[in-house]
Amino acid sequence: MTLPDIIKKRFSVRKFKAQPVERQKLIQILEAGRMAPSAVNYQPWHFIVVEQEKLAELCSTYSAQWLQQAPLAIVICSDHSQSWKRGSDGKDSADIDAAIAIDHMTLMATFLGLGTCWICNFNVSRCSEILKLPRNIEPVALLPVGYPDISAPNKRRKSLDEIVHYNEFGQQFT
Repeated sequence: MTLPDIIKKRFSVRKFKAQPVERQKLIQILEAGRMAPSAVNYQPWHFIVVEQEKLAELCSTYSAQWLQQAPLAIVICSDHSQSWKRGSDGKDSADIDAAIAIDHMTLMATFLGLGTCWICNFNVSRCSEILKLPRNIEPVALLPVGYPDISAPNKRRKSLDEIVHYNEFGQQFT
């Protein structure tokens, strides 16, 4: 598969087969996240792999029942004590850096024939308690990983004309 094929094939999987994820594939996904770029190369992230009983407990942080089908989840966390902050306004890059790592992981999972779904709508405080996270570590997203038990839906995407501007906002890019 080429990179454009992987990008087009990736979708949010919310139904998983009852099939475990091979350890080698999990390592490849984690390695893809590890290799992601970050601001000033600070790499302010931690990846927590959650399986079995701990996964059942983690599911209590999210209201949708389908998460319980996933054989594992990766909790991607930002370390705000290790992230770069922009000088002009103090913008913390931790969430951006975590997002880049997550995207790398989702694309690698797709390449390996696995599915993922980027979840941000969860109880962060409860997740932190369950995983015993220190104060400076923030769970950014839950990333369930498994073999899809559903076909990719038709994805509607805006045209480039709707989202690309030339030189300034509102100017057509042609």
